[in-house]
This record gives sequence, structure tokens and C-alpha cells, in this order.
Amino acid sequence: MTFGKEFTKAVEDKQIAQQEAERARFIVEKAEQERQASVIRAEGEAEAAETISKAVAKSGDGLIMIRRIETQKEIAQTLAANPNITYLAGGQGGGGGDSKGGASYLLGLRT
Repeated sequence: MTFGKEFTKAVEDKQIAQQEAERARFIVEKAEQERQASVIRAEGEAEAAETISKAVAKSGDGLIMIRRIETQKEIAQTLAANPNITYLAGGQGGGGGDSKGGASYLLGLRT
């Protein structure tokens, strides 16, 4: 027993439509999961920011100063390792009186 071409085509079209509907459901579910993950991530970041803010308010900005010093140390190490960077420290003296300030310069030397 064989089916006609029209019936076979209708069955194939129905299967294709079912697969497309299943694919659309999957895409919607994936988008919903991504949205939920974004919300959870944002809530976590907000909670972390609030915790840090409370800690700074309670104990001062010592942690921030430590992080700033660590970052400056990393930058200094990076600059020191680069042979094309020269540091010229500003001095006190020379040019008159008791000036307290001197300028320091970083020169990028290109070869």
C-alpha cells in the first residue's frame, strides 16, 4: 500500500511545522533562562556593592588605599620592565629658594 504524493507531502509538512514549533519553544525558553541569569547576576552585583559600601562606611577607606597601592605597584613594575620608558624624578633645589614641589616625568622613548 502506498500513499499519494499529496498525503506524503502533507505528513512531511506537518513534521516540519512541529520541528519549527519545537525550535521556537526552545528559543523562548533559552531567552527566559538568559533573562533570569541576568537578573540574578545584577542582584549579586548590587549586593556586593552594598556590602563593600557598608564595609567602607564602617571601617574607613583602608581597603581602597591598599588596592590603590597594589595597583600602583603593578603599574610601576610594568613600567620598570619596559626598556622604552624612562623616569625623570623632579628635584627640589636648583632654581630658587625653598620651592617644595618638583615635577616628575615619564618619557616614552621610541627607538
